[in-house]
Amino acid sequence: MDDTVAQLTSAVARGQEPAVELFYRRFFDLLYRHARQVSQRDESFCLDVVQDAMLRIMRTIRPVATEAQLVAWLKLIVKSVAYDALRRERRRKGREAARGTVDNQPATDESERLAWLREQLLALDPPLVRLIELRFVHGWKLARIAQLLGLSVGTVDGRLRRALDRIRRQAGEMPND
Repeated sequence: MDDTVAQLTSAVARGQEPAVELFYRRFFDLLYRHARQVSQRDESFCLDVVQDAMLRIMRTIRPVATEAQLVAWLKLIVKSVAYDALRRERRRKGREAARGTVDNQPATDESERLAWLREQLLALDPPLVRLIELRFVHGWKLARIAQLLGLSVGTVDGRLRRALDRIRRQAGEMPND
């Protein structure tokens, strides 16, 4: 057992500021290098990843016996945070690219797109409309919807996915004007 690592991680877990500062100084470069390696991105992106990883580490750290175990865990956290950030960026770029279009259809007036969507929703069964409303209007989690309706989370997820797929397919069938 590496007493210094065990002591440091215990102190960080207790939130002792000098230990947190020492931890940050000791492992920052390692985390930054790993973020660069995993993401293949620029300095700014990797610094954000390291910051988010450090916050996650500070919230979840437990005493660790050896430095090898600690380094492996730290690299796993950085990898997870980097992948999360890359996914968020990819989704954001997708949303930005989709603005002004409905599934790659030419942009029409926003009110026309909303009217089309309302029409599609009205064509769905009322229970499906209720699921969509709870999920996207009220922002409920799948588990909460499932509990309210007495369904499993998988059932709610499947029904929502099928309803949204149907709407997407219909959007793809819209004529190009």
